Amino acid sequence: MNERGRWQGMWTIVRFNWPIYVTALAVMLVAAYGCLASGHLQLEIACGVVMAGSLYFLAGSLGVSHWVYDRSDLYRWSWLVRAMRGAGMERIIFCHSGFDEASGQLRQRFTGTRWTVLDHYDKSRMTEASIRRAREAHPPTPDNLTAPYDRWPVDGGSADVVMGLLAIHELRSKDERIAWFAEAGRCLRSGGRVILAEHTRDLANFVAFGPGFLHFHSAASWRTCWQRAGLHVTDEFRVTPWVKVFVITKP
Repeated sequence: MNERGRWQGMWTIVRFNWPIYVTALAVMLVAAYGCLASGHLQLEIACGVVMAGSLYFLAGSLGVSHWVYDRSDLYRWSWLVRAMRGAGMERIIFCHSGFDEASGQLRQRFTGTRWTVLDHYDKSRMTEASIRRAREAHPPTPDNLTAPYDRWPVDGGSADVVMGLLAIHELRSKDERIAWFAEAGRCLRSGGRVILAEHTRDLANFVAFGPGFLHFHSAASWRTCWQRAGLHVTDEFRVTPWVKVFVITKP
């Protein structure tokens, strides 16, 4: 089985979001210089606050990223035992939004399963520079199927599990996410499940990522989306304080 590097997750975050971190580092250095060279108490205090905020962002976001993606159970997969308990294993659909670093590991873990990997990337909708960098660095493999989020090239009622791991939040509007869940429901057999793992817009992610937590969706928003698609949650739990797993079932 392919092993992840010890710092792979954090380094991936830096690679795809490097302008943010370079800017924060530059602000911190300029503020530090201001503290040393200004000669005015009020300016020194202001520079000190800015320097502390920049340092907090750098240390906090990178430290949490390392914890979540490199040190936690997230990519060691034992949490899947709970999420998959009682699920059929004949066919699994794995969905991503342009960057897939998990399906290869999962295929090796579940060798007797038929896998379908769907690539929902749409450059007209997913316009963030970080997604473009990820796409350029890791283009999809030939076995990935290009699939609009609301029209999957999959027969109805043919899958046991649909997985969306840290990817479906790239569908920015609620209507897009409802349509994604509706397609998942169409493709699932009765009793099949969606396994959704996402950062959520909550206090823990705000403390870790500051305003960046607004890129995530709240648990309440996710719940509205799958309920509107006719699905219901049967389990939810956290993998670290920052990532939540929802197990969502088709009646």
